[in-house]
Amino acid sequence: MSVRRVAMFSAHSSPLAQPGSGDGGGMNVYVRSLASALSRAGVEVDVLTRAEHRRQPRIIQLEAGVRVVHVRAGPVEPIDKNALFDVVDEFVRAARPHVEAGRFDALHAHYWISGAIGHQLKHELDLPLVTTFHTLAHTKRAAGIDDDVAIRARIEREVVACSDRLIASTVDEAGELIRDYDAEPELVEVIPPGVDHTLFFPGDQLAARHELGLHVEGPLLLFVGRIQPLKGVDVALECLAALPEAATLLVVGGPSGPDGPLEVGRLRARADALGIADRVRWIDPQPHEALPAWYRAADVCLVPSRTESFGLVALEAAACGTPVVAADVGGLRSLIVDGETGFLVPARTGEAFAEQVARLLADRALAASMGARAAARSAAYTWNMTAARLRRVYVDVGARELVSCV
Repeated sequence: MSVRRVAMFSAHSSPLAQPGSGDGGGMNVYVRSLASALSRAGVEVDVLTRAEHRRQPRIIQLEAGVRVVHVRAGPVEPIDKNALFDVVDEFVRAARPHVEAGRFDALHAHYWISGAIGHQLKHELDLPLVTTFHTLAHTKRAAGIDDDVAIRARIEREVVACSDRLIASTVDEAGELIRDYDAEPELVEVIPPGVDHTLFFPGDQLAARHELGLHVEGPLLLFVGRIQPLKGVDVALECLAALPEAATLLVVGGPSGPDGPLEVGRLRARADALGIADRVRWIDPQPHEALPAWYRAADVCLVPSRTESFGLVALEAAACGTPVVAADVGGLRSLIVDGETGFLVPARTGEAFAEQVARLLADRALAASMGARAAARSAAYTWNMTAARLRRVYVDVGARELVSCV
């Protein structure tokens, strides 16, 4: 069987959205990069996302073989992602004619809300469903984060039971699906994301700082991502406070979610209280293609997340040869070889992070060798490889009897 066309669902976050702002993050990069790689592998992809602006064209051709389709479901404006479950049925009704007419070979849902959409369309149109959750309610709650609608865990369990294949980014995530959601082991495929090595590769640090207009003499620490409690910017601030006064922290990202502005205010107040406000630079979210210069300019990249299913920021920093100091959680464990390509910190405290950062700042030879090993190891992660493996999954599910869950 050949696979020519796949309908992807990314209902809550468009691949066109700015990563690092609002609900835009690693998943935006993942969906867009994966769709592009699939198109190069001969699979046409339509990414269906919710329309948020009245002037958006219904269909945007991103590149040959990749289109973004804006589906009208709910108000044509941004809404809280936790309210999106209320428009799932409307999304299904609006998307069905496009999917039905498109002669797609498979459906691929990203995140639990899209999983609920894919679940319905699978049975209405008799198409195989592949699901990538990216994050799981059970995992977030285990990390002390319970900011999702109560129905999420139930829907995730239903989608797991319905999917013809589940894609996990790491072995840890595959274990969570099997252990916590009763997924059938043979239906769980571990396929890590990739990184664009034509963009993310080692470069000259001084040239990068000059390009960005960063006129600093001392060490630079870097945080990249959405500003929300999950990402641990407070730990990065406390890490800076525990380091010598010459160090500067760059926070590249914007507020996320309805409480995002409050979180930014809280973090700025925390920086004031720690006496480091003049050593922190708050940088607006950057286009993805601009991020390599920020990674190259930094001495260390901090990833203090409370949970990470994979950790694209850590992978991108590694590809640029920048040592990473990260929380010892989730997918970060599969990316970082502790003590060889970066440091994993079991205790999510500023002091614990600062101890490892200080080692790198004090031993430039260690930092350089660690960065070089990280860049070399990152070569194993490419979007073309991710797309090739996923293409085989599409072929496999298309050749099998569909999983029945109703």
